[in-house]
Amino acid sequence: MLWLMTAPLDAKPGRIVLTRPSVGEAEEQAVLAALRASHLGGNDQIGRRVQHDLAQMCSVHRALLTPSATAAMEMSLLACDIGPGDEVLMPSFAFVSQANAILARGATPIFCDIELGTLNICSDEIERRLTARSRMIMPVHYAGISCDMDRLMALARDRGLRLVEDAAQGIGSTWRGRPLGTVGDIGCISFHVTKNLISGEGGAFLTDDPELARKAEIIQEKGTNRSAFLRGEVDKYTWVGPGGSYVLSDLLAALLEVQLSRLAELTEARRAIWETYHAGLAELEAEGLLTRPVVPEGAAHNGHIYWVLARTPELQDKVLTRLREVGVGATFHFQPLHNSPYAREKLGDLGELPNTRRAAESIVRLPLHAELSAADVERVVEETRAAFRA
Repeated sequence: MLWLMTAPLDAKPGRIVLTRPSVGEAEEQAVLAALRASHLGGNDQIGRRVQHDLAQMCSVHRALLTPSATAAMEMSLLACDIGPGDEVLMPSFAFVSQANAILARGATPIFCDIELGTLNICSDEIERRLTARSRMIMPVHYAGISCDMDRLMALARDRGLRLVEDAAQGIGSTWRGRPLGTVGDIGCISFHVTKNLISGEGGAFLTDDPELARKAEIIQEKGTNRSAFLRGEVDKYTWVGPGGSYVLSDLLAALLEVQLSRLAELTEARRAIWETYHAGLAELEAEGLLTRPVVPEGAAHNGHIYWVLARTPELQDKVLTRLREVGVGATFHFQPLHNSPYAREKLGDLGELPNTRRAAESIVRLPLHAELSAADVERVVEETRAAFRA
């Protein structure tokens, strides 16, 4: 049984929604000020300021604001010269953006299985599927919990591959103290309305590599050197390479600027809820009804998603049905990309990835956002216990 991925913000009174953005008067005033000052286009004063602040926050050479994490992924593939005949390794348990971006370049996504403790891509799977055509690894930091970046960096280095992090869910998370999205060659961040920090729609391209940054800013500005022009480095801008329309409106950048200033506050609130769920459901794991997520040594997470795996698909369906009936907006998540209709059409029968199937058929995601009250969180725990034991 498939429920809506996100609950409407105007949900019925008493219903606990899956996700809700945390915005207030400061965000409202920032957007209004940008509107009144006619800061509406992309790469204007606000956007350039936010890019600078984000780069400083993440300790990288360059941060470029984009319309979405999807756009940042498309830019990454272009900047790394991925094209026909190339293979890009990625998890099948992921959003479709990566796979679409890879196919759009004429390259082939190589779907890998995941580890059940984190639902992140399995490094052993990557190693088994490497070929002479492999050019890039694109791991997803699921739920804001880092992949084993030490292992992935070693694989990429040893085989001469690019490593592009899908850190769409990762703002505020780290691997050995480094922000997710800054460990590999490129990081792709999302500021979609469902993420920890939002700009409504939006994302960012992060890199510490000056040459990739140079190529990316040309790609971002439709293949022109407009960014160099805005810095006063050239007196006119012109077409200098491939590109697209990958800039974020200053109106949305104004919203994001306030949200970035609240990163510590919002991350702390979400982590506290995550920890309450984790402790409150330990007894269900001891009873063999579910398994809880694992946070690897070296990873510090941002509380983006709290998930459990039900013992069976039938139990997942029963729990989601029960929680929906009592007004708790729990839901499933990704469906396996390798078994999707479009993958079969474009790539043929790709075989079986058992952990990916298990995750898709048994995951239960609980409501998690900074606007939840302590009473809401306790109610979610109690209703989840009851649903699993019913």
